[in-house]
Amino acid sequence: MDRYSTLTEQLRARCPGLELREREPMAAHTTFRVGGPARLMALPRTRAEAEAAVRTAAGLGIVPFFLGNGSNLLVADQGYDGFVVKTGGLDQVREVNRRLRAGSGISLARLANAALGRGLTGLEFAHGIPGSLGGAVVMNAGAYGGEMAQVLASVTCLDGSGEVRTLPAAECGLSYRHSLFSDRPDWLIVEAELALRPGDAGAIRERMEELMARRREKQPLEYPSAGSTFKRPEGHFAAALIDQCGLKGLTVGGAQVSEKHAGFIVNRGGATCADILGLIDQVRERVLRETGVTLELEVRTLGL
Repeated sequence: MDRYSTLTEQLRARCPGLELREREPMAAHTTFRVGGPARLMALPRTRAEAEAAVRTAAGLGIVPFFLGNGSNLLVADQGYDGFVVKTGGLDQVREVNRRLRAGSGISLARLANAALGRGLTGLEFAHGIPGSLGGAVVMNAGAYGGEMAQVLASVTCLDGSGEVRTLPAAECGLSYRHSLFSDRPDWLIVEAELALRPGDAGAIRERMEELMARRREKQPLEYPSAGSTFKRPEGHFAAALIDQCGLKGLTVGGAQVSEKHAGFIVNRGGATCADILGLIDQVRERVLRETGVTLELEVRTLGL
């Protein structure tokens, strides 16, 4: 019996309520709609189930891959021969002393609406970001002048051995599209606390609707993608550089540099991971050759 069979057996014995899926297609769990099967996936709905998954895996020397909404992820066509823990079931939110505490699996859209419903401002920028709270903390997600570093108060996580830690935001190493958790992929964020401010519900709603309208106007939301493909190079904008090089509409297989927003690579239908990687390579090579700027991927990869 190999380690993953042992892991499956032990989890079913120790945590019978935990949902486990074998050979689960990752294309169903990423916004790119691309990726082969994961060897084993756990879908915890409580912190106890998440702790059981992490601790049992640690006991077998297995490091899980933690998956939120899969909105910033490109998975190999052959899949991932490992253990995936999907946090979507950790989605509860509550208010404590004018602060929101929410599970890492909650979508940013739902969290922003929860803040709106409580008359709390500061999270409007996140309304249209298609990721989960945990993923947003890991990469210090931001848009339209806002970012998680502005609202994060603390993070509760499980370290690589499954022990619970609570860190204040000041110890989370938040910087542009980076955090302490970017360097600790074996740490699972289970909850975050956000420090928001009382605001006018009408003004909050108006701002959210304004930003969503701007997204619809400028971004190719009609196609599967992983959002911005490349990080913003210092002193430049990736989309502007790509557009400058005449790469809008460039296609490899089912993957295309969006004709609407050059910073997005989209799945026009039937794209494979190989198609997307091939297109990424062409874009990076051309931009480097014509502008001297090296584009760095913002999208994470798995199984490559």
